[in-house]
Amino acid sequence: MENLKKLLEIYEMLGEEEDIVNPSNELIKEGQILKLAARNTSAQERYLFLFNNMLLYCVPRFSLVGSKFTVRTRVGIDGMKILETHNEEYPHTFQVSGKERTLELQASSEQDKEEWIKALQETIDAFHQRHETFRNAIAKDNDIHSEVSTAELGKRAPRWIRDNEVTMCMKCKESFNALTRRRHHCRACGHVVCWKCSDYKAQLEYDGGKLSKVCKDCYQIISGFTDSEEKKRKGILEIESAEVSGNSVVCSFLQYMEKSKPWQKAWCVIPKQDPLVLYMYGAPQDVRAQATIPLLGYVVDDMPRSADLPHSFKLTQSKSVHSFAADSEELKQKWLKIIRLAVTGETPDGPNEHPAALDDHPDPKRKSEC
Repeated sequence: MENLKKLLEIYEMLGEEEDIVNPSNELIKEGQILKLAARNTSAQERYLFLFNNMLLYCVPRFSLVGSKFTVRTRVGIDGMKILETHNEEYPHTFQVSGKERTLELQASSEQDKEEWIKALQETIDAFHQRHETFRNAIAKDNDIHSEVSTAELGKRAPRWIRDNEVTMCMKCKESFNALTRRRHHCRACGHVVCWKCSDYKAQLEYDGGKLSKVCKDCYQIISGFTDSEEKKRKGILEIESAEVSGNSVVCSFLQYMEKSKPWQKAWCVIPKQDPLVLYMYGAPQDVRAQATIPLLGYVVDDMPRSADLPHSFKLTQSKSVHSFAADSEELKQKWLKIIRLAVTGETPDGPNEHPAALDDHPDPKRKSEC
C-alpha cells in the first residue's frame, strides 16, 4: 500500500500522463541531477525517477499548481548500461546508456554519483535476475567513447561525442571550420562528422523507425547497401566534380545563361562514364553538381549572341534554351566538337576517339540537329 501511495504521488507530479501506477512497479531512487549537453559542456537541471523496470528522465516545471515535472524520456532497464566517465571541467559524471537514449549526467558530489551508479547497477542486475534473458549484466568496457556494436546500430541510442572533443571529421578526417565544414552527429553511432559524411538517412529502431541523419558507414550497415549500390542510389547531381573531372571527355570553366537569367561562371564537365550528359558545378572541387543537361536531342547553334561574348554558343530543345560562352575560340570549338557528337547519341571516350569528327572545323553558321 505504501508503494502504491508513492506511485500515485509521482503520477500526480508527472501530470497524470505516465502510466506508472502498477503493483509491479517499485520506486528505487529519485533526485535532482544535471545533464551535460551533447553539443557542449553546459549543464542543465533535470530530475530522475528510478523504478525497478525503467528510468524516467524529467525536466522540472516551475509552476505553483499542476504537475511538477515533464517526462522527457523513458529509458527501459532492459539493455541499460552504466559507465563512469571523467570530465575535467565537470566532475562527478557518469553515463546511462539505454536502447531509447544515452545520457551523460553529473551528480552533486562524488558520494551522490556513487549512490546513483550503485542504485542503477543493482536495479539492472535485479531486473536481469528476474528475467532469464539476461546475458551481459555489467558493461566491462571502461572506455568513455564506448561505441554501439554493429549488431546494435539503429537499435540502441548512442552516446554523442561532444563537439569540443574532436577537431576533425571522424570519418573523412577533414578539419572542421565554422563556414564550409560544420559539425554534425550521426544518430546511429554518435560520431561527429562533416555534412558530406552525414548526408544519409536511415530508419532507426530506437527512435520509432523515424528517418534520421546517419554517416555513410552506419547507413550501409543498417540499410544493407554496398558501395556500388550506394552510387546507383545517389542522385545524379551528387557525383563529385573532382571525380568526373579527372576522368572526363572535356572540362573547363564556361559562362552560362538559362533563358533570361544573368550570366554566371560554371565549371562544366562531360564525363567519360556519362558522355551524353553535361554536368555544371560552381567550382572544380564541388561535391555536388548545380545542374545537368542530357545532351541527346539538343540543337547546337554556334552563332555569337553579342559582341561582348564572341565565343558563345547555344543549346535548344523545345522550350529549353541554354547559352554558353568560352574564354577563347579554341576552347569553344573544343566543346562544340564533343557536344555535336553527344546530341546525336555518339559516345566518345575522349577527344581523340573520333579524329575525323574532331578535326572537322564546322561552318560557324551551320546548326547540328539530332
